[in-house]
This record gives sequence, structure tokens and C-alpha cells, in this order.
Amino acid sequence: MQMQISVNAIVTVEPGATNFNWDNEVRSFSIENLNAVDAIILGRKTAEDFIPYWEKVSKDPTHNDYEFGKRLTDIPKVVFSAELKTSKWTNATIVNGNISEEIQKLKSKEGRDMIVYGGISFVSSLIEHKLIDEAHLLVNPAAFCKGKTIFKSLKSNLKLAFKRCKPFASGTVLLSYSMVE
Repeated sequence: MQMQISVNAIVTVEPGATNFNWDNEVRSFSIENLNAVDAIILGRKTAEDFIPYWEKVSKDPTHNDYEFGKRLTDIPKVVFSAELKTSKWTNATIVNGNISEEIQKLKSKEGRDMIVYGGISFVSSLIEHKLIDEAHLLVNPAAFCKGKTIFKSLKSNLKLAFKRCKPFASGTVLLSYSMVE
């Protein structure tokens, strides 16, 4: 999982609030992170905006995020949805089954890692069911009084094992953890 969060773990804020940092260093880290994966896992709500946006970026070599968008578009995506039965996007498969069983099936396949990009409810559900192996949290130098967190559905404490920390010039800090049972 890779998520941008505030120092108080808020992932989204009300419309019109300041966006999280996305500079060349964060972009480079994100591309590097994508180079280690074979699949992108998304919830339906995120996929509806995420996939079309990055497909558009991937077709514009003059766009600042072209390399990131191209890489995102080229990687197969697995979209979890209770509503959709077939994919309306290129390079994306829809999965309707039990989230725990389906993620375990994906994990058992040969290949490299998978990465999860939001949304909040979907990632919260993955965390709740202990389906996330690693968390790459891009902690931004901001705290918000309102918003949503990916840790909202924790029913017990979550133990993390430190992997690495990397500060970026923008003030964002990457904190990488393995999830501990």
C-alpha cells in the first residue's frame, strides 16, 4: 500500500483544502515503487477516476507526470467491486468475490509484489482483514481538523515493523513499515 497522509493520518480533506505534496522526489519514489510490482489493486470508487485520469496523462509526453502515468497505465489493475461485473477500462479486471479470499488468491500467484492505491474505505477494509503486507506512508507536513483516515476500522491495535524512513525536500517523509501479526 502507498498512501499520502497528514501527520495526524488524515487521507482526504474537505474540498478546497490544500493538496498533499507531489514533487519530483515523491514522484521518483512512486515510480521506483511501481517498478517492483506486477499489479495495482484498487477499489471501484478510486478506479473510476484514477484509471481514466492516468490513461489520459500516459498519452501526453509533455505532461509532468507522463512517466508515472505511463507506468501506472501499463501495469495490470485489479478492481474490487460489488457493483461492476465487467471492466470498462483497458488493462483492468473486475473482482467481485470475498475480499480476503480474492486477495489471498492474488498473493498466491507467481510474480512480483502488488500495490494498493486507495480509496479510504477499500484500504481500511484491507487493513481490517490484515491483507496488507507493507505500508508506504508519505507523511505530509500538515494536520487537518476534519477528514478521513485509513485506520478508521481498526478493531484492535496494529503493530508495525519499521523498514525505512526517507525525508524529501518538500517536507514530506516516507515511512515504510511491514505489518506484524
